[in-house]
Amino acid sequence: MANATLAAPDRDTWSTRLRDIGFWADWAALVGLIVLVVVFQAANPTFLSTGNIQSMLEAAAILIILGVGQTFVIATAGIDLSIASTMTLGAVGFGQAYSAGWGLAASCAVAVAASTLAGLLNGFVVARGKITDFIVTLGMLSAASGLALIVSNGKPVTVIEPALLKLSTNGIGILGWMFIIAAAVAIVAHVVLFHTRFGTHLLATGGSPESATAMGISTARIKIAVYAVAGLLAGLASILLVARVGAAEPAANTSFLLNSVAAVVLGGVSLFGGRATVIGPVIGALLLTALVNGLTLLGVSQFYQPLSVGIVVVLAAFLMRFQR
Repeated sequence: MANATLAAPDRDTWSTRLRDIGFWADWAALVGLIVLVVVFQAANPTFLSTGNIQSMLEAAAILIILGVGQTFVIATAGIDLSIASTMTLGAVGFGQAYSAGWGLAASCAVAVAASTLAGLLNGFVVARGKITDFIVTLGMLSAASGLALIVSNGKPVTVIEPALLKLSTNGIGILGWMFIIAAAVAIVAHVVLFHTRFGTHLLATGGSPESATAMGISTARIKIAVYAVAGLLAGLASILLVARVGAAEPAANTSFLLNSVAAVVLGGVSLFGGRATVIGPVIGALLLTALVNGLTLLGVSQFYQPLSVGIVVVLAAFLMRFQR
């Protein structure tokens, strides 16, 4: 009887502790961002200066868009390892069309079309070919990177376009146009994910493909669609990348891939599918951008920055185990 009496309070204590951990797990990205802001501002007063905030928001815009695309895929229990290479392919398509005199609008269309086509191919092979997404998108990572190098002959194309320059430098107050575009993408994604039939079917597919199929949902079409969405958003991100860099570069930046997955994990999206959020990955992208920016301001070597990102991601993945 004594053991039973002692066991009940112990269970209550552990239950309370798990609920507390679950609370922090749900809000890990936001809490982490606030802590980083406080620490970096105390260490360097220029961290929250207007110029640095604008710089961080501009840097985060591309990652936010890629993170939203990755969210759609991961919500179906998949993953897109090719998203950064797909973005590079879109940028190269933009550069080749622009250098051929096609004009800005046509070049943007080529960028989005090239990336979307790569996403569609990913989705088709995963859904119809019944091949695991890890292998398919890993193959596309290499294929898209190789195609970008072949098409461009390994040479970047300088893009001098007043409209793109305004896109990367102007805005409304402290918010640059690039960040405003990223915010608009996030808002639309939230509406699609939580207020449309497609979003409901997407989450059902990620939660239980068998149950979704039994309900009459075409899980194959959903998977094709989410990879196409990821490709389309990678194409949009490629336009912003060209605007920010001022050139269409054929070299893929793998940090965008790693950070897009990291932002989703930090944002609390389940890697097993069926549970998603859009605001979480957005905050995750801001957190990662603030982390790198703050370390740079403090003069920390760039060699340590990937290490710090990796540690943050592992901690976030650990906290995901306790999500409510």
